[in-house]
Amino acid sequence: MSSIWGNKLKISIFGESHGEAIGVVMDNLPPGIELDLDFIEGQMMRRAPGKNNLSTKRNESDKPKILSGLFNLKTTGAPLCAVIYNEDTHSKDYSILKDNMRPGHSDYPAFVKYSGSNDYRGGGHFSGRITAPLLFAGAVAMQILKKHKNIKIGSRIKRIYDVEDNKKLNITDINEDLISDLNSMDFPVLTGEKSNEMKSAILKAKEECDSVGGIVETFVINFDAGYGQPFFDSVESRMAHMIFSIPAIKGIEFGEGFDISKMLGSESNDPYYIKDDKILASSNNNGGIIGGITNGMPIIFRTAIKPTPSISKQQNTVNLSSMENTELLITGRHDPCIVQRALPVIEGAAALVILDLILEREGELWKE
Repeated sequence: MSSIWGNKLKISIFGESHGEAIGVVMDNLPPGIELDLDFIEGQMMRRAPGKNNLSTKRNESDKPKILSGLFNLKTTGAPLCAVIYNEDTHSKDYSILKDNMRPGHSDYPAFVKYSGSNDYRGGGHFSGRITAPLLFAGAVAMQILKKHKNIKIGSRIKRIYDVEDNKKLNITDINEDLISDLNSMDFPVLTGEKSNEMKSAILKAKEECDSVGGIVETFVINFDAGYGQPFFDSVESRMAHMIFSIPAIKGIEFGEGFDISKMLGSESNDPYYIKDDKILASSNNNGGIIGGITNGMPIIFRTAIKPTPSISKQQNTVNLSSMENTELLITGRHDPCIVQRALPVIEGAAALVILDLILEREGELWKE
């Protein structure tokens, strides 16, 4: 099993949901980068469980402990390693899952691939819990991008179940004010009244012992043109690779995505023009990426997140010990919807991709 990602910037995540700790190692960070630990903690709290009735009752502080790579609040150039200790595990809730496979989970394919040696408690290394160290790494990347390149990232919840925020943004709407507003919201939406409708859909599913999914729309602004490569290392390829590494992600589209297929070429093209000696586009149907390379317009992508597979309804499954059909009622503490908590992880993952692209092209020339 390998949990290493990146070309120039490399990250390695480790740990299991019910192990002693989870964590991340970041290699090739430039030295001398001052880290804002309060910012990192704020990002971690956006993902942390147990905050309200929309999430799991598992209560984890998710405070990272940095073990190496930081001295006097600045990166040293050595690997940056952080761990997050698991504080509220109820492993006994998972004893029945040793043999009974949860529908919608990794249990069965993991059992086959790892010959039954996988840690099944809470999903082990397959758990969404492991996105906490991924977000730590993403939070490091986000503040580096913001401070040194003024690159900012924000997201909105576009849909929960069948409740959709259909407000469409003009290209001029996607600016620093929008990103700031979204980052300040606990439940970021563009249309205020949709927030209560979405929360009601989540709570209704919770009352019915079920779960719902949704769509997150992400915006990256102030990323210059010329980053990325055609074909196998396109920005879309790199971004999709990372985003699909987040558990429960089942789809991603850029710009107008699948709807661009309904357009004529004269409609889908993004015409260029010059303003104040800067080349801009009057539309952004391609989501800021052409030929696999950034064109300087905001990168826009939407991510589809499936309903939480752990639900408190009886489901059909199999018992691997007896090789018989059986029924399973999952107990324990689970999110009725993970969209809200996945949103900051998506932003952090996007930041890691962008930082990797920049380090590939510019190395350490832009360090402090």
